[in-house]
Amino acid sequence: MKTRVLLAACASSVLALFSSVDAQNTDSAAKVPGAVATQKPVAYPGSETKNQGYRIGFQDALEIQVFRHPELTQRVNVSPNGTISLFRLDAPLTAVCKTEGELAADVTEAYRKDYLRNPEVKVFTIEQRSQAFAVIGAVEKPGSFFVNRRVRLLELLALAGGPSKEAGTRLLVARTGSTSNCKMNEDAAANSDDITLMDFKIDDVLSAKQNLEMRPGDIVSVLDADVVYVYGHVNKQGQVPIRQPLTLTQAIASAEGLEAAARRDVIRVLRQKPGTLEREELVYNLKDIDARKVEDPYLLPNDVVAVSQDKMKSILNSIGKSLTSGVSTIFYRVP
Repeated sequence: MKTRVLLAACASSVLALFSSVDAQNTDSAAKVPGAVATQKPVAYPGSETKNQGYRIGFQDALEIQVFRHPELTQRVNVSPNGTISLFRLDAPLTAVCKTEGELAADVTEAYRKDYLRNPEVKVFTIEQRSQAFAVIGAVEKPGSFFVNRRVRLLELLALAGGPSKEAGTRLLVARTGSTSNCKMNEDAAANSDDITLMDFKIDDVLSAKQNLEMRPGDIVSVLDADVVYVYGHVNKQGQVPIRQPLTLTQAIASAEGLEAAARRDVIRVLRQKPGTLEREELVYNLKDIDARKVEDPYLLPNDVVAVSQDKMKSILNSIGKSLTSGVSTIFYRVP
């Protein structure tokens, strides 16, 4: 009787020892990165909470983990038709517009039906390639950017290299909706088919006074500089870019000033009327502006500054040139 009790006690001690060793091995395996085939699939930190509302999009990269079957663990890309193909499954599975949990349930059911008795599956989105942002226009590096975290307008502009030398004062953000084409997790405003346009001053964005939180599918368009046109009796006719508020005298200075025969008392500004093809004519006197009798007016994009000729000055200048030319000829002919 004593012998049986002693054997039973020894057996109990041995079982407890093996249980302790097994528990230690399980804990150790859980601490080793990539130890998928021991007890539970390795989850990426924060992935369950971060992506539980995210719906898988086209071209996203996924990792499929199958508990106790490391040979079935694989990384796949969502195909252009929205499906994935997995080991041991004859038919592809639809992945697009599903959450990680929903797709994991589909994979579990497919393996249970055709291959495994009681599979346990985890799905993780490794790269959210369907969450694209585009930056176009007057930036150093225009293109599409895939960012799988929250990003604001200033950071996205920095990823595109910032405004180029052709940039003006404004940028537009077109909110078109997620390129994943899934609207089930979007708010009511995002579900609208209408494109929302938002207008920002580049200086306000660069100084972070306005720093919009971006949404997948947003398109940022940095506009080229607006221009005004200066022609007539100035030293350099042509376009003057507006990269900051521009006054009439600044535009004339950018055209390298007035010619000698130009009229300073009649400077015409031709401005297009909103919503029409007609232009109104505004007349300014540079003498009054220089004397600060009137404010130096600010110009609007596409204004045309026309500088007229003072006929009397033109005649006097012509006479002066003729006399100067004649005198030089006389001196040239004297032996």
